[in-house]
Amino acid sequence: MKSIPSSNILPASGFVRLSHIIGNPNTYPPIPAIIPVSKSTWWAGVKSGRFPKPIKLGPRTTAWRVEDIRNLISRSQVIKHENEQDATDAE
Repeated sequence: MKSIPSSNILPASGFVRLSHIIGNPNTYPPIPAIIPVSKSTWWAGVKSGRFPKPIKLGPRTTAWRVEDIRNLISRSQVIKHENEQDATDAE
């Protein structure tokens, strides 16, 4: 997975839709990815528990809590830091 940008592009609270999490370069203006994965990878991660479960806001509206996405980013950065430490220790 590519590096995850700062979470300061997320709202302070509320919900975000999938296109705001994984990005959408086809919109104008393009929406940058917070978590740079494909839609199928995202849904597989939700199913496996790697990514947070969505909230149904309506019959055709699915969103994620901003707090859950911020926690995912924090966990990912901790894991990345631990992996970098392990690589440095192995040298």
